[in-house]
Amino acid sequence: MIRLDTLACHDHLQGAAVSQYFDIGDETLWNPSNGASRMFRRQVAVFEAELELPSGIGPMENDECQISPDTFETFVNALLAKHRRTSHAIWLALSEGFMATVLVLAERAAIKVDWARHGAAPEAALEDVQVSTVDGMSAPAEGAAWAAGLCEKAWELGRRMPR
Repeated sequence: MIRLDTLACHDHLQGAAVSQYFDIGDETLWNPSNGASRMFRRQVAVFEAELELPSGIGPMENDECQISPDTFETFVNALLAKHRRTSHAIWLALSEGFMATVLVLAERAAIKVDWARHGAAPEAALEDVQVSTVDGMSAPAEGAAWAAGLCEKAWELGRRMPR
């Protein structure tokens, strides 16, 4: 598939593409700049390694990346479960922007996220627990507050993610 808007950018900037496409089939979910795309794809590799799961986000070829919806759905739900099981402030800070981006893509792809299951108390033991020097261990956020916080971040970010 040839993207006419990308070709115009190539001509204008003497062959330099200025954006990339994350698609499911013929539907574009996101059209970020090259730099944002590159950073996101590098973070995808980090979280694939962390979860020991494929993300379903394919390689970037000719400024286009196909996303496998079934594999991506498994990845999104595993990522949410991992996020829910931690109370480590640094882990959360490092992962929340990525989480919000993934949630926007999941919503645009009509992927079902089981918020009730993820918002409940974690099924597995907590991981990456933050130990505070002030008052001992910090508790994970309550289910509804946790889900609402992620949804709010995703909503705000989604307004700035071009299709």
